[in-house]
Amino acid sequence: MSEDNPATAVARARAEWGGAHGGLTPPLDASDTYRWPDAETKPAYDYGRTVNPNRDMLATVLAELEGAAGGVVTGSGQSAALLALLPLPADALVVAPHDGYGGTFRLLAGLAERGRIRADFIDMKDDSAFESALEREPALVWFETPSNPLLRLTDLARRPAQAKAAGAATIADNTVLTPILQRPLTLGCDLVLHSTTKALNGHGDLFGGALLAADPARLEALAWWSNAAGLNGPAFDAWQTLRGLRTLPLRVQQMQSGAMAVADWLAAQEAVREVFYPGLAGHPGHDLARRQQAGPGFLLSFRLAGGAAAADAFVAGLRLVTLASSLGGFGTLVCRPATMTHRGMPPDAQARAGIHPDLLRLSVGLEDPGDLIADLARGLAAI
Repeated sequence: MSEDNPATAVARARAEWGGAHGGLTPPLDASDTYRWPDAETKPAYDYGRTVNPNRDMLATVLAELEGAAGGVVTGSGQSAALLALLPLPADALVVAPHDGYGGTFRLLAGLAERGRIRADFIDMKDDSAFESALEREPALVWFETPSNPLLRLTDLARRPAQAKAAGAATIADNTVLTPILQRPLTLGCDLVLHSTTKALNGHGDLFGGALLAADPARLEALAWWSNAAGLNGPAFDAWQTLRGLRTLPLRVQQMQSGAMAVADWLAAQEAVREVFYPGLAGHPGHDLARRQQAGPGFLLSFRLAGGAAAADAFVAGLRLVTLASSLGGFGTLVCRPATMTHRGMPPDAQARAGIHPDLLRLSVGLEDPGDLIADLARGLAAI
């Protein structure tokens, strides 16, 4: 048995987790507190906010998948993002992508406005901008590849090495690809972030996050801060996420196959101005995706000729695809980032990032690709 194979890592039974009765499914341990043998002897599990068996099980599997020393399981992807920032010194500079997830932009910009950190949002593909940012001695460089929603790629064999040479720690948000398709720690990053709400759970019924570290000392500091700030996630959500994780390789494969079919079809439509998907040969990151990813993923975006009005008409014409702001779940979702996932970004920041009013993001689910294409054709017919 190869434990390096992600399918094996998520599927193996782990008899040691079976509880008192040896069940193949680990039991839910929802206790908020635990019995001490005496007042001086601290047990392995003493208080549920600090430690919990279900969080530990989920962190163990995620660490195996990402090649990490371990990880911290939090209550949401945003709390995992906050956890990455808590160990930083006062006034630390964080360099982040200008075209990343809107929630990350909001968090970094909000903390910067209050003087807790400094934030510099740059085009990660621009050598001059990146080198200039490193000259300002950042404490942390934040990568998101592919970026959400424009699917721009950052070279994770090159950029983290440059950042480390300048004395910066590095983090990669791997929510969009999951460790099935990309492993940022093995490519050179120090930390990897997940919103487990998305594809890792895959069932659209809980919130969660995870922050994994390559270095045990860094992991120890993160665990301390997560406990101190009360960021650790609930036992039930960790238990459910581990259940969802069992089918992750199968779901990612099916979703990715559907996304490739949809992207090919959209690229051939006259009403579609541009398609953003690394699986397409014309995508500027196509070759890089083939080098550092095991596949192009299930997320894509596209622009329609006709502007925001065309985008609204398209969405109104859909019957199968749902208008919603999440991604990575069992059903296909469409959103208009400018007014949904990235509405917290000021208009000038959206324009700089290329998040136009006619941009639509599609998270492809498990439906038959032919049915999805038929529904998208209904949307185009409604414009």
